[in-house]
Amino acid sequence: MAGKAGTVYIKADRNVEVAKTSVMIGDVLKIECTDPAMLARIRSIHLLTFHHPDDKRQRRTVVSLLKVIQKIHEIYPDAAVENIGETDFIVTYEEQDGKGGIIHGVKIVAVVLISFFGAAFSTMAFNNDVGVTRMFGQVYELLTGTKSDGFTILEFTYCIGIVIGILTFFNHFGKKRLSVDPTPMEVEMRLYENDIQTTLVETYSRKEKELDVGEKHMSGTTGI
Repeated sequence: MAGKAGTVYIKADRNVEVAKTSVMIGDVLKIECTDPAMLARIRSIHLLTFHHPDDKRQRRTVVSLLKVIQKIHEIYPDAAVENIGETDFIVTYEEQDGKGGIIHGVKIVAVVLISFFGAAFSTMAFNNDVGVTRMFGQVYELLTGTKSDGFTILEFTYCIGIVIGILTFFNHFGKKRLSVDPTPMEVEMRLYENDIQTTLVETYSRKEKELDVGEKHMSGTTGI
């Protein structure tokens, strides 16, 4: 096909999921170009194929943006490609079969129970370590002159304070937020995801399994 001059802007997210084994550039990248025909053609360029999607170890690969640019230049050798996103990105194949509803529900219940009992155990262990019950008893006896029976206004307000503190710290109650800021849990999850993605990219690069220029074939996937 004859080359055509023009500027193509491409943007890749760090991690992209696809639902089909044959992946086109338009499936994993955001692309902008002033020529609609050129834009449509670039989006339909084949990038890679997952040959063994039944093997979960071969459902993921890392792609260098240089490979994408090479694919574009094979069709449009005079095109100027401007990258405004990631230089390396992860492509993961995920089947969208709609199954696993019950399993998904069981996982949610399991996580809720583990979080609830884990938090309760941690709170009780902390209180025992610092002797909160004994301290409250001493404070109550000092203020009232009577011995504490273990359940006084101090314990009651302490329980309410823990609930208010948790809601304030996590900035979340049910589906409602106390502010527009991301919750600490969301921040930690994003940091964890970024660490995982960075590790995957570096691991594939060091093992030379990254789909890059000059790489025609990899285990489980191909760029041909």
